[in-house]
Amino acid sequence: MFLEQILKEKGGQVYSVAESATLKECAELLETRKVGAMVILNEAGGLIGVISERDIVKSIARSGASALGSTVGAAMTRQVVTARARDTVESAMAKMTDRRIRHLPVVESGRMLGVVSIGDLVKWRIAEADAEVNAIRSYIQP
Repeated sequence: MFLEQILKEKGGQVYSVAESATLKECAELLETRKVGAMVILNEAGGLIGVISERDIVKSIARSGASALGSTVGAAMTRQVVTARARDTVESAMAKMTDRRIRHLPVVESGRMLGVVSIGDLVKWRIAEADAEVNAIRSYIQP
């Protein structure tokens, strides 16, 4: 399966936050939207960064509670690992495992198509394994 199929099922909803927002505002948005990361886009809609719960925690660990007043731009990951729509689930999982990330923006020709999480990919793999087991059972059982 390709990432484009997962995005089609899941929907291409992309949550973003302004680079100028505070980490407190970002944390509130993450909680409200029930997501673990958001993208930061430039004025043209191009991806310039990702901010995750982990980025916020790292910032607090370094600077204490005052970090919540700093900007998303100061804490976000700027060298974003991305995937393409026709990447396989397996290659996306390998990329996420290698880089120790849980959210992978899917970008095609500079345009954000969506974000897949490790949870999305694991859910798909489990469904695929269940389908294979059921197919084998139906083949073996008369």
